[in-house]
Formats: sequence, C-alpha cells, structure tokens
Amino acid sequence: MAPELSPDAPVPLPITGELDLHTFRPADLGELIPAYLAECAARGLREVRIIHGKGTGALRAAVHGLLQRSPLVHTYRLGDEHTGSWGATVVTLRP
Repeated sequence: MAPELSPDAPVPLPITGELDLHTFRPADLGELIPAYLAECAARGLREVRIIHGKGTGALRAAVHGLLQRSPLVHTYRLGDEHTGSWGATVVTLRP
C-alpha cells in the first residue's frame, strides 16, 4: 500500500514549459508561478505556456499581475488558436 501524502506536501511538477493551473488554488499562484518560471529559465526554456482557463477571467488577471512584476518575463500575450486562445498565456522569458 502506498503511503498517504499530506495535503500540504509539495507536489513535484515536470518542467516542460507548460503549466496547467486547473489543479491549483489561486492562493498557490504567488509562489508557484515565480518558482516555475525560475526553473524554466534555469533549464534554458525561453517560452512558457500557462493554462489558466477562460472562466471569469479572475485567474487570468492574477497570472498577468504576477507576470508584470516578474524580472524574468520579457513579454507575455494571450494564446492564439493553436496555443489555447484566451484560456492560456504565452510567456517569453528574458535570455
């Protein structure tokens, strides 16, 4: 039988350049997004897609607020028809 994980235990995330926020609480974003972007930059990934969903737009606004304040971010934009439309944000990191 597998050991039970604490609900507060860190969840390992694969660093692929795509972060799907559907399983995270909005309260987690303040630490999650900066840490994920830093790890992507450390691995040489220069483009990251953050999937926040369409919903009410509150999660998108929170993501964009964090991106605006990040020194790692060169630019960001909403996705196009191939990258998730307005349910995703494509981020270009600084070299």
